[in-house]
Amino acid sequence: MKAIIIDDERLARQELKNLLAPFKEIEVVAECNNAESALKAIKEYNPDLLFLDIQMPGKNGFDLLQEIPDLPQVVFVTAYDDYAIRAFDVNALDYLLKPVQPERLAETIRKITSKESVDEKGTGNEIISVLDENDQVFVKDGERCWFVKLSEIRLFESEGNYVRVYFEKNRPLILRSLNYLDDRLNQKNFFRTSRKHIINLKWVEKIENWFNGGLMVELKGGEKIEVSRRQAAKFKDMMSL
Repeated sequence: MKAIIIDDERLARQELKNLLAPFKEIEVVAECNNAESALKAIKEYNPDLLFLDIQMPGKNGFDLLQEIPDLPQVVFVTAYDDYAIRAFDVNALDYLLKPVQPERLAETIRKITSKESVDEKGTGNEIISVLDENDQVFVKDGERCWFVKLSEIRLFESEGNYVRVYFEKNRPLILRSLNYLDDRLNQKNFFRTSRKHIINLKWVEKIENWFNGGLMVELKGGEKIEVSRRQAAKFKDMMSL
């Protein structure tokens, strides 16, 4: 895969290039220190992948993406977590915080190569990238933000145009629809119990029969979630009941 590193700091570019060296499937064909030079390099090399900083002099990373007609895969590499939710809006493949840890970069490369293998089968451009339970996501609510593994999130609850996210003792709200999350989450790990809830199956502690053929699920965090009659049969099948 041809990759371009875009970062205004020379040392940051060199460090990332060194970290990428062991991954022979990634070929760094160019390095750019601003959006203008990046646009020229993208036109010249037609890369498969961008490692992109966000805060740069002049146009930032998001400004750059708006000017690319045929967008390659994007991995944000930045010292700031403030833009994480917006990164998902542009369907970024991953979001790495500086200083980049080798283990975290390895996870990203595995995700990239996995997606490439799907693309080679001719279906990659037709699907939305699915987030696995080991993926880490940013959750931002007002001035507070968290970097959370999906495996630690036990419940998503719809509240109007927002979704409340349950992990540990935190209950932040994010501006997302439950339908959006349902498309992005791996259905082997997460289950849509009704129009209002998505639960993490690994957090299920107790299941009881409920009214009108539905079920009542109790999570390890103490929450009790009703599974609609329509979803109950599918849920029983998944849980081998």
